Amino acid sequence: MESIRKIMKKYGITPSRRLGQNFLIDKKVLRKIIKVADLKADDVVLEIGPGIGSITKELAKRAKEVIAVEKDPKMTEALKENIKGAKNVKILTGDILKFKSSDLGLQTFKVVANIPYYLTSHLIRKLLEAENPPELMVLVIQKEVAQRICAKAPKMNLLATSIQFYARPKIVSYVSRNSFLPKPRIDSAIIKIKPRPLPSSLSKSDLNKFFGILKTGFSQPRKQLLNSLSQGLNLDKETIRIRLLESGIQPSQRPESLKIKDWINLTKCCKLKWRN
Repeated sequence: MESIRKIMKKYGITPSRRLGQNFLIDKKVLRKIIKVADLKADDVVLEIGPGIGSITKELAKRAKEVIAVEKDPKMTEALKENIKGAKNVKILTGDILKFKSSDLGLQTFKVVANIPYYLTSHLIRKLLEAENPPELMVLVIQKEVAQRICAKAPKMNLLATSIQFYARPKIVSYVSRNSFLPKPRIDSAIIKIKPRPLPSSLSKSDLNKFFGILKTGFSQPRKQLLNSLSQGLNLDKETIRIRLLESGIQPSQRPESLKIKDWINLTKCCKLKWRN
């Protein structure tokens, strides 16, 4: 902890709450993250929001290459000092949401990161929906968000359904807010996300329809699907009722009760063209 404080003082760093800058200082948690990532000598790792490099240094000891993307230019300078000597770390300054996998030169890679809370859901979706998604993600994220991502029917939500369509998420363990400097207001969780192939029953052209129907269904989560889909898709209730029953779904069900396969069946049964 003292080494972190010294680096922060040297570079005049005041952690930004807006950028979610909370540095991991618990070595037990760090070891668990590294263990779950199951790093091999030929692995390429993308780290997002490395801060001053607590995780970066451990990744560099085990992986072939680490690409660390940091948004804060001042933090980048501190990171360079903290990991000096690690020849296999490439540091990029910029907003990860504006990068593409091709921009980073990534082919087969893993993502290991303590990511800022404010971009959690957007970032995970971006990585999973990329033409070349990571083979594994091990992330430290807000506890409540991790629980939402890993929800199961009958307590599903839009975020969980969207991510579970692409991957299998699992909470590895919870992390106390005392494991960070400065201490955040909330606890965190280590989550492991393993991408999987897209369902063979859906074509690429069906994806827009799938997510359009999904978002429409969850737009009014307390409403019965018959009502929310009829209103959101601008179709009469009898048409929606028939499509739901054809999909094996009761018109009175609410979106939180549906599994991924239910939404896939509904997508195939809905005879409409979906525009971007």
